[in-house]
Amino acid sequence: MSNPYSEIFRAPGAKGFASAGFLARLPLAMTTMGIVAMLSQTHGEYWLAGAVAATFALTNAFVAPQISRLVDRFGQSRVLVPATTLAVAAFVALLVATYLRWPNWTLFASAVLAGSLPSMPAMVRARWTEIYRDTPLLRTAFAFESVADELVYIVGSVMSVGLSVTLFPEAGVLISTVSLAIGSTLFVMQKSTEPRIQPVARRQGRSAIFLRPVQIVTLTLIAVGTIFGTAEVTVIALTEAWGTPASASLVLGSYAVGSFIVGLVYGALKLTMPLARQFLIAVAIVAATTIPLLFIPNVPLLALLLLLSGVAISPTFITAFGLVEELVPAGKLTEGMTWVITGIAIGMAIGSFTSGWVVDQYGAASGFWVSVAAGGIAFLVALLGQVSLKGAHRREAADLAAA
Repeated sequence: MSNPYSEIFRAPGAKGFASAGFLARLPLAMTTMGIVAMLSQTHGEYWLAGAVAATFALTNAFVAPQISRLVDRFGQSRVLVPATTLAVAAFVALLVATYLRWPNWTLFASAVLAGSLPSMPAMVRARWTEIYRDTPLLRTAFAFESVADELVYIVGSVMSVGLSVTLFPEAGVLISTVSLAIGSTLFVMQKSTEPRIQPVARRQGRSAIFLRPVQIVTLTLIAVGTIFGTAEVTVIALTEAWGTPASASLVLGSYAVGSFIVGLVYGALKLTMPLARQFLIAVAIVAATTIPLLFIPNVPLLALLLLLSGVAISPTFITAFGLVEELVPAGKLTEGMTWVITGIAIGMAIGSFTSGWVVDQYGAASGFWVSVAAGGIAFLVALLGQVSLKGAHRREAADLAAA
């Protein structure tokens, strides 16, 4: 039996852009945590660290889709070079401002400019789509990217905080900046796999966010992202309340491990079920697994349930990107994928803030009520959007029949 993951890398240039893209996307996981770790140590004020990190995250959440829209119109090379250069320069300015203790406004200004960081996961997926459009291997490629995203967040967040604590405060942000510069340069240099510019993309038109499928998938993933953000805050609060704060990282790691393992298996399957229905089932499982979290009495059981909760995360992401690829015009594909990624980031910010307030008001165990509410919203949006999403099955069924 052939390994589908080895098959996707047989295409010329696939290994090169995938490797460069992995390196270039590390800042997505390292930067926010790195800023918090850096400023909390150098300035001793968590409010400032959190505010600067949130400024970067929210700016990037709204700027990245606009950058991807320009990529669809003018190509990856022409847009990624100036956007990445600005982001790298802004991160360097943030490092210098932190080290030299410049006024706080310079920290916020640097964070805003750093928001020009391009969505590298969307750029990499656009290249896979260019290679494997209309073939079953595209699903496998998207599965690989979802697993790669999980690995980045597992390694990146731990590495960012670890470097800042063990070496010097600025180490996490510094390494992520170097990774961005080197990875993006290597990625852009690989011209042979760069997606062609679609003629229609050059014309003026509305943003991809006005397309109904993108709205449905993005809104669903905002709710799913809220579950993620809630888990981070609530797990930290619960483990501290139980007297084992050091176990928080292991518990959250089990969440990602569950998604990582299932993502590898799910991506290798050739399912004939309509893609929209797969998306609905995955979201339903994500929502259902939030309910038992309300009744967790100890750390081991919490880790086990989060491990089980992770089983539907990768399938949700894989089907979400598959739906966007199927239903969004080629001339808006990169932007459409970026909105999906942005939805997750926005949701995580909402979840962190909302669950933090709930925990402060009602106690650590109450935080997961936010997850339950978000899970219900995610399922409702995915259910009501089935009519708009069901068209994705037509091409997929033909592809599988021809395989």
